Amino acid sequence: MDAVLLALAAVWGAATGLLIPRAAYRFAVEPEEPWRTACPAGHPLTGPARGWLGPARCAPCADQAARVPETPASEAPAPAAPVREPPPPPAYAPTTLAPLVTVLACVALAAATGARPELVGWLVLAPVAVLLAVVDRRVHRLPDPLTLPLAAAAVLLLGGAALLPGHAGSWTSGLLGGLALGGFYLLLFLINPNGMGFGDVKLALALGVALGWYGWTVLFVGGFAGFLFGAAYGLALVLLRRAGRRTGIPFGPFMIAGALTGVLLGALAG
Repeated sequence: MDAVLLALAAVWGAATGLLIPRAAYRFAVEPEEPWRTACPAGHPLTGPARGWLGPARCAPCADQAARVPETPASEAPAPAAPVREPPPPPAYAPTTLAPLVTVLACVALAAATGARPELVGWLVLAPVAVLLAVVDRRVHRLPDPLTLPLAAAAVLLLGGAALLPGHAGSWTSGLLGGLALGGFYLLLFLINPNGMGFGDVKLALALGVALGWYGWTVLFVGGFAGFLFGAAYGLALVLLRRAGRRTGIPFGPFMIAGALTGVLLGALAG
């Protein structure tokens, strides 16, 4: 049963992870810009969910990338100036890392949680969290159409899990955890708006619900781990002379990594 559960989690992670590059490409714009509706080559993005779901290349770009000119050796032109085919249009974003991270996260969550009801919630939330990390990494932005539904989904999914037998958490402590972590990040934002974005505050609501599900200790560990990961990354950039003390870094990926760490520890202890 454990092997089947891990295999299903891996398949889910791969299937959802492959959809991340296109969505990340469309969301990764500056705050004043509209969401992208065309690929880098200018083709309109079509497909399920108004083009939000799909592979990392649109159909015309995929066809162009697949075309390979075939010229028989007997018909090859005399050695003249070589004619080079234009390179295929690029994919929207790197198509390996995000799916791989999603698979690893889903498998880790399945291994730690086991066949408990809250696993459904973790598997639904994980791809959206990876998508948020990718977008924040690219444009230092956490879009409202992702952060707010993520918080609502965390509340509803864990609320449903709390109604089923065999769960290892508390929906009430999850709600309180969301308020506590969201309130803490709001305080940081009010103290230093230039150092903490309001998108981080909204993301903290969802992460707080997930961490609070397993209790206050897990909430503290996961929240602290996010700051620890972010500080380590910033220090590494400074030591490598790739950033200064005031260089802004996307904090969302570290918040998410810290929350994943806390949830994994909470699930193992549950």
